[in-house]
Amino acid sequence: MNASVGSAGDSFNPLQQLGRRPRLLIVDDQPVNIQALYQVFAHDHQVFMATSGVQALQLCREKQPDLLLLDIQMPGMDGYEVCRQIKADAELAALPVVFVTAHSDAETETRGLDLGAVDFISKPFSPAVVRARVRTHLTLKVQSDLLRELVFIDGLTGVYNRRHFDERLAREFQRARRQGSSLALMMIDVDYFKRFNDRYGHLAGDDGLRRVALALKAQLKRPADLLSRFGGEEFACVLPDTELTGALSLAEAMGEAMTALDIAHADSDVARSLSVSIGVAALRPHGTLAAADLVTAADEQLYLAKSGGRRRACGITL
Repeated sequence: MNASVGSAGDSFNPLQQLGRRPRLLIVDDQPVNIQALYQVFAHDHQVFMATSGVQALQLCREKQPDLLLLDIQMPGMDGYEVCRQIKADAELAALPVVFVTAHSDAETETRGLDLGAVDFISKPFSPAVVRARVRTHLTLKVQSDLLRELVFIDGLTGVYNRRHFDERLAREFQRARRQGSSLALMMIDVDYFKRFNDRYGHLAGDDGLRRVALALKAQLKRPADLLSRFGGEEFACVLPDTELTGALSLAEAMGEAMTALDIAHADSDVARSLSVSIGVAALRPHGTLAAADLVTAADEQLYLAKSGGRRRACGITL
């Protein structure tokens, strides 16, 4: 392609679906309390620590913990405000918040639950009880995430669908604007796919799209990169923290993967097998630019790639 500028057991354990140690964030302004909880979880969890509400919110966005153990009484921003901001943030709203507090009256618990907390643990705590409650809420979160993800999967190809693409692009665009980082988007179109369907039939076409999706997805090396089916024979790929040069390198790898896939396409004008054309756009959000502008720019570059002969990538930095 040419390019231009948990623990084991006999029963099913949902936590094994994480494929890694669960990530916990412990927030308390008293280091001795943090250390006590750290000792409970350090062996089989990845533990992050914060001593203020502001630091907690920053670590939530940077480290993406699976569960938050949060003190209520802290100077400056208290635990209630931390919880409120988490639940108001689309990127963080699914994060389970467990308050760890010396207050156990009904009013305190009611306020926390109304803000979105899932549980309360009273100080002084029993390590066994804390572990059991954390495990329960981690399990519920993993199960909820799995069910939520099924809603976002394209039934034919097994990659993410357009709905998830729209939501994820909006979140990554806001994150890039907040952090001043680069965001790239690839629009990918299978060349002459209507001709492929006409010649080989729709069953072969469906099978071809599934194989194409797997080949494209296999080129993604970072968990944050997202491939989705945009519609028909078109795919989209969201690449956080990626400049144009990196996105074009990935486009090159995808083109080579299609060549290696070697799905015969006798009616293609550009190759003897299925190939793709790719439009790439990258930006650091500024001014009045919106996520829709990135989609438009990538789509325009895809048009250039197709009008320039297909089986190639074109890109631009906004």
